[in-house]
Amino acid sequence: MAEAGEPSGGPLRVALLSYRSKPHCGGQGVYLRHLSRELVDLGHSVEVISGQPYPELDRDEIVLTKIPSLDLYRDEDPFRTPGLNEFRDWIDVLEFAHMKTGGFPEPLTFSLRVVRELRRRRRDFDVAHDNQVLGLGNLAIAKLGLPLVTSIHHPISVDRRIEIEAAEGLKQKLGKRRWYGFVGMQSQVARRIGPVLTVSESSKIDIVRDFKVDPRDIEILPLGVDTQIFHPRGARVPGRIVAMASADAPIKGVDVLLRAVAKLATERDVHVIVVSRPRKDGPTEKLVRELALGDRVRFVSGIDDEELGELLASAEVAVVPSRYEGFSLPAVEHMASGTPLVASRAGALPEVVGEAGILVEPGDVEELAATLRRLHDSPEARADAGAAALARVQERFAWRAVAQATVEHYRTAIAQQNYLRLAAGRA
Repeated sequence: MAEAGEPSGGPLRVALLSYRSKPHCGGQGVYLRHLSRELVDLGHSVEVISGQPYPELDRDEIVLTKIPSLDLYRDEDPFRTPGLNEFRDWIDVLEFAHMKTGGFPEPLTFSLRVVRELRRRRRDFDVAHDNQVLGLGNLAIAKLGLPLVTSIHHPISVDRRIEIEAAEGLKQKLGKRRWYGFVGMQSQVARRIGPVLTVSESSKIDIVRDFKVDPRDIEILPLGVDTQIFHPRGARVPGRIVAMASADAPIKGVDVLLRAVAKLATERDVHVIVVSRPRKDGPTEKLVRELALGDRVRFVSGIDDEELGELLASAEVAVVPSRYEGFSLPAVEHMASGTPLVASRAGALPEVVGEAGILVEPGDVEELAATLRRLHDSPEARADAGAAALARVQERFAWRAVAQATVEHYRTAIAQQNYLRLAAGRA
């Protein structure tokens, strides 16, 4: 086997780093799962190093190394207070203190834990790939002499901006600013970290604008879709609209979809299924009650791949109502299912969807309702839109191609690291 850090055309030993890897309804976890599978199928050795929630992985050959945090944001007990016996070291203390002051510590504390792991095991890997951690600890990876490639799906500064705008009152706005305090750290790290991969031209523009990264350091590499899971499956349920989105995040626009469905439900037999778990008595549940949607809306979560694929293929119409997307894997998964797609004209969605979907103004309830009404009333329009969506996926989005291109970026990073090491030796 080649020495660590030596570029060659042979297999690479890859450390994939992810501070949280939720397998569904979280782009980071979906990306990690499919990329790791395809890298292994190409003959490379992959070790996923992840914090909670841990990923679902598709190959027995992929090693999962768990880097446990205090898991302060688990679904069943968010913002919990750990017992004293749960604290293992100073990083745990830092994580809890940061949470108690209203911040989100996971990118920072995971990066500190993972660099400790990599320092101990430096010679086990040829390259590390950061899945949007961008913690200060990542800056120490270069000092280990380990080549690093970083994926930024989109800068979280966009989420921060939208959440602050949606916040009501000074207290809420200040709370959101504190929660998103980690974005400043990510911006600082992004400027110093080396090669960056992102998923769309829209995301690249946002990274350059918000994080001030040199555009020459950013390469665009679109994501793929697993067509073994997402594909047409025959009959569709009349009047069914499906969306995949984090229900309580304003950036995902679920409120806009629910208001549009409420307008449509007074005159058409429609219902909507949202793949998400809204917070109990949170803004989404309150809006459902306010709109008196009753059994016209259903939220589902915790379903497996086969159930998700069947659900997406059962829809007459799919909607991505987001106010922003850096790429939107759900959009591509809906399209791969041959489902007519209505998406916001926001972020990278026009770039991803192209002419194969129907674009509406983000946040415009009336336009979304009118578009859903037109598709509901026209089987021909649905058939045309579904066929166009499927054709675009078959032409443009494949995980194998994503993995092959990513490996080339790994080899470039390794070569650059070797060049710097040789240059330092000559100095």
